[in-house]
Amino acid sequence: MMELRKSFQFEAAHRLPHVPAGHKCARLHGHSFVAEIVVRGPLDPQLGWVMDYADIKAAFRPIYERLDHHYLNELPGLENPTSENLAVWIWRELKPVLPQLSEVVVAETCTARCVYRGD
Repeated sequence: MMELRKSFQFEAAHRLPHVPAGHKCARLHGHSFVAEIVVRGPLDPQLGWVMDYADIKAAFRPIYERLDHHYLNELPGLENPTSENLAVWIWRELKPVLPQLSEVVVAETCTARCVYRGD
């Protein structure tokens, strides 16, 4: 089995409505998010790859367009857009069109990220 990883950066605003009063994340703020999409599969002996990175990009494109430069709280299913909830949301949107999906990593800063490996 091989694993491919492709990263996508997007800018988005959010607030976390369920944090304790006075928590900084309760205020509207933004991040330069990075979503890393991971697929697993066997190496095709003829092509020498698992799949074309362009296919991962094409599958993620409609999701990217809904996320980039948007207010995440307004997206159905992301009313509480923590990194964890965002990773699950991306998984559920992407898995039907990218069956080899094995992991979604969401980083909201260069030092804070979460990993989701499916339902």
